[in-house]
Amino acid sequence: MAATKTKKQAPARFCIAQDPAADEVLGSDPFAVVVGMMLDQQYGMEHAFRGGYKVLRRFGTLDPATIATADPDYFKTVCSTPPAIHRYPGSMSTRLQELATHVVATYDGDVTRLWTEASTGADLFKRVQQLPGFGKQKAQIFVALLAKQLGVRPEGWETVCGDYALDGHRSVADVTDVESLRKVREYKQQKKAAAKAAGT
Repeated sequence: MAATKTKKQAPARFCIAQDPAADEVLGSDPFAVVVGMMLDQQYGMEHAFRGGYKVLRRFGTLDPATIATADPDYFKTVCSTPPAIHRYPGSMSTRLQELATHVVATYDGDVTRLWTEASTGADLFKRVQQLPGFGKQKAQIFVALLAKQLGVRPEGWETVCGDYALDGHRSVADVTDVESLRKVREYKQQKKAAAKAAGT
């Protein structure tokens, strides 16, 4: 398998994907973490974070430049082959290529520059929101994930993350094992039920 352009870093230990091989990819390739966060929408958290591993196995690389320039139809097939990378693999394959294109254009293919070059938490938050498919809440969660699981903590990161910066089990940023995944899922279900009851 071809290596990505992303700078080498000491492998991090993830348990988000709940699959040893997929979690190993998350720990060794930062772009896989960004891909997983992008896919974490209307899809199980652990399944979303297996997306990078699936692409790597079938496509041979997670190099953003290679993904960005891949034939869209072929790449859609890669992403749609069971088990697909998402519940909506067609639209997500397009978004993944858009994400890769952004990383190439903005960070010369090195996704770690997204956070290593951020001067403050607010700057990091702004950079994350510029990623295709990252709205305010997803950006808050991703900044919290970077802080809690990769130790990326520029000044003011807690402020931009809001409650996601707190200790507890509020988002995928807090998933470190099977039990924490269960607690995060329960929390999200409770929030969804409360919002429904409130009519929002």
